[in-house]
Amino acid sequence: MSSRRLVGEQGEVRALARLGLSELGKATVGIARVHRATSAAVFGTLDLAIGRPVAPVRTVHDAVSEAVYTSITGVLDSATIVADALPETGPQPTRTVRGAAMIGILDGLIGDALDDEHSPLAPQMAPRVGGSPVAVTTDGLAAAYPRATGHLVVFLHGLMETEHAWRLGGRPTYGARLVDDIGATEVQIRYNTGRHISDNGATLARLLSEMVLLWPVPVTRISLVGHSMGGLVIRSACHLGTSNRAPWVPLVTETVSLGSPHLGAPLARGVHAASSALRMLSVTRPFGELLRRRSAGVRDLFHGNVIAEDGPSADPDGWWQAPGADVPLLAGARHLFVTASLFGNPRHPLGRFIGDGLVLTPSGRGFHRSRRIGFRDEDGMHLGRANHFTLLNHDEIYLWLRDGLRPLRALTAG
Repeated sequence: MSSRRLVGEQGEVRALARLGLSELGKATVGIARVHRATSAAVFGTLDLAIGRPVAPVRTVHDAVSEAVYTSITGVLDSATIVADALPETGPQPTRTVRGAAMIGILDGLIGDALDDEHSPLAPQMAPRVGGSPVAVTTDGLAAAYPRATGHLVVFLHGLMETEHAWRLGGRPTYGARLVDDIGATEVQIRYNTGRHISDNGATLARLLSEMVLLWPVPVTRISLVGHSMGGLVIRSACHLGTSNRAPWVPLVTETVSLGSPHLGAPLARGVHAASSALRMLSVTRPFGELLRRRSAGVRDLFHGNVIAEDGPSADPDGWWQAPGADVPLLAGARHLFVTASLFGNPRHPLGRFIGDGLVLTPSGRGFHRSRRIGFRDEDGMHLGRANHFTLLNHDEIYLWLRDGLRPLRALTAG
């Protein structure tokens, strides 16, 4: 496994400072574009109404405004040089709960670009214990999981989240409770949610192969649990693992999707539409360009694309985006899912349009009149009066999850 960005995660403070200045510079450019477009419209109207007297005023205005924006850009360039000299003292932000949360949001927004730049802010997918990455080596895994068992329950968080999200409300995670109740081993994965879902799926498939090979005890069973985007990454990894005959695939007995948008998410489609609309007018085009910068991961949520073949269309910013392939669920495993609604009654009229606030119930079930992922109704659970993030840590869901993952012989004995 590559050690890139695992050893010490050097330079995070400097990278954050540079990123902040870079984004401020881009914001300045955007403001300047709005200013130019607005002034062009105003002076154009005045020129039609008044004529030649407007020209000298416009010349002075344009010269002054350009000088101001050029000066700001120069100051930011100088500040970037200073940022490069900042000392790296104290714990790296990604190893703290708040720092990781902040960088997790950044990764969800622009993580693909950060990954292309090999930024320290774009973490490599890895297991985490106590916020620190685990080296996927024989010694590294043995040290991180001293009570390792043969049943791995692997947890993948959602868009703009980290593994700390599973501790919602400060309560014990699902995985920690499963350790005590069914003797499983909790493995929490952190990944860059701004990358394409298919790229993260490929990385997860490789990671699982390495972990099965190097795990301290023989692996007998794997359960994969994903919140939101995490469920799509799991589907992607299973598809690729099956194609490559990966050694971990026959060990998977369950996948669990908690509020995963298997058919896409309305928020992603809304951002796409807003970006296209705003770029139609010169005055609002900079705002449209800002939305257009959304990450590859966010773009994949338009239809819930999970494989590379469903990558960018010929016109990735066009109004219409064709849905990708309905990749089948992993054969031989049970596929559990949970949906939620802000309303107590799942048939509430508003609930049909709002769902859990981010994902609609049909998308979470992977079932629509034109698309079917393959989940069975009897393998699902619906939670009323709950939002998208409630699914990260809730007693009813835990009890349902525990029973779904309990070894068959334990169920028979009970």
